[in-house]
This record gives sequence, structure tokens and C-alpha cells, in this order.
Amino acid sequence: MIRVKRVYEPPSAEDGRRYLVERLWPRGLRKDALPLDGWLREVAPSDALRRWFSHDPAKWDEFQRRYAAELDARPDAWRPLLEAARQGPLTLLFSARDTAHNNAVALKAYLESKLASEAPEDF
Repeated sequence: MIRVKRVYEPPSAEDGRRYLVERLWPRGLRKDALPLDGWLREVAPSDALRRWFSHDPAKWDEFQRRYAAELDARPDAWRPLLEAARQGPLTLLFSARDTAHNNAVALKAYLESKLASEAPEDF
């Protein structure tokens, strides 16, 4: 199971492995104060895409398409997350205020589609 969670929320036992999926460190947090299993900067959207999107919900569908294209070009960036998701609960940490339109939500959907394509089909 893959979850998304703001970095400012307290960790919980259900989180499983926790990875920060932002290019920039979240404001107001000390690095030693955030319990996580890794910070995967390279899985975050490029600076150009992040600036273009600017958390505008009207650009959400296009952002997801462009971000998926970036992820397709960098499989080494997201494969560790896919492996972690195969092993147990995984939480993608993000810092955006918008909990519905951010890169962690888009990344979760991307990873879930990869996991679904691996699952054997029922006959």
C-alpha cells in the first residue's frame, strides 16, 4: 500500500517506509527532526516543471502527464520506491499545502499503475 502524507504530520505505525519525494528540503524542518528512510530528490519533478505547475489545479492533468513522461525517462529514480512498495507499506512525504494536487499524489498514481501492470491477470 502506498500512502501520501505531508511532512508536517506526525509519523504513525501505518506509514511503513517513509521517503521524502521533494527536490527542495521542506521549510521550517530540521533534517534531524524528520524521521524518514530516504530523501529521493531525483524522483521529484524537474525545476522547470515544478515552476510551470506552480500548484495550479487548472494545470493538474497536464502536470501529471508531463511528470509521468519525466518519470518514464528516469526509471532509476523511482525503482527503489517500487521495490519498497512491494515489500510493505510505503509513505511518500511532501510539503505542499494542497494535499490533492502535488507531485507525491501524482507519483503515487504512477507507482500504483506500475504495480498494477505487474499483477497477473485473473482468467
